[in-house]
Amino acid sequence: MRRRNLLHHGYTLIEIVLVVTLMLIVVTLAMPNLIRDIEGRRLPESARQIRAMLTLVRANAMYDGKRYRIRFPLEDEQDSEGDSLQLLIEREDEPFKEPGVFNLVEESWAQGETLLRDVRCVQVRLGRPTIENLEDRFVADEVDERFQMLMDEFDEDLPPIVIETDGTSEWAVLLVTDAPPEIDNEEMAEYDRIEVILDGLTGLIWLQRPFYEDEIVMFKENDWPPVLRKDFLRKAPLTEEDVLEISETRVRR
Repeated sequence: MRRRNLLHHGYTLIEIVLVVTLMLIVVTLAMPNLIRDIEGRRLPESARQIRAMLTLVRANAMYDGKRYRIRFPLEDEQDSEGDSLQLLIEREDEPFKEPGVFNLVEESWAQGETLLRDVRCVQVRLGRPTIENLEDRFVADEVDERFQMLMDEFDEDLPPIVIETDGTSEWAVLLVTDAPPEIDNEEMAEYDRIEVILDGLTGLIWLQRPFYEDEIVMFKENDWPPVLRKDFLRKAPLTEEDVLEISETRVRR
């Protein structure tokens, strides 16, 4: 009698196979969405990691009392990951003996992967963002002469960001995207992009998606500065009410 009850309450091979099959079907259906969700997080997460690195470099510049430089590898250079996509952090170790000579920072905090797979920085714009350079995103701004001298040896689209001993720097906008490398600047607008905006005076950093053409017109007509001073990655178009609400919220805080 006991044997019969155990058999009655147990699972048959067919039931186990059915359950496993159903689980495989569910996983198979859910996997593409999961993969897309993970891939969709790479760009904003990379932008957040750039912000963290900029903040960390600024803190070290003030702590060490030395100038730091943040840049991307030149054509014949490699980063710590054996590629040419990651940030290079450099320090002016001997400002009196060797002014303007920056050496690679090899401490662990300055190494590793900042930009995740398939994410790259396509432009660094120095100078305070203006409506004019929003209308032509791939034209570099005019830069203070003291910074211009340090840029001559670098790609005009990827100049270095120099952090002074007091933590200040030139304003900078780093444009990051997950667009394939073969995509040129004219086609870039069809892909997701995020601007990492550094206020060089205060060290505050915001993540902001590039404005749409209609939004640029709205900002120009209202003579509004093109920096929301708040993280804004929402894809829905901005309205005047949205901008005013963001400004009021920022003031209240």
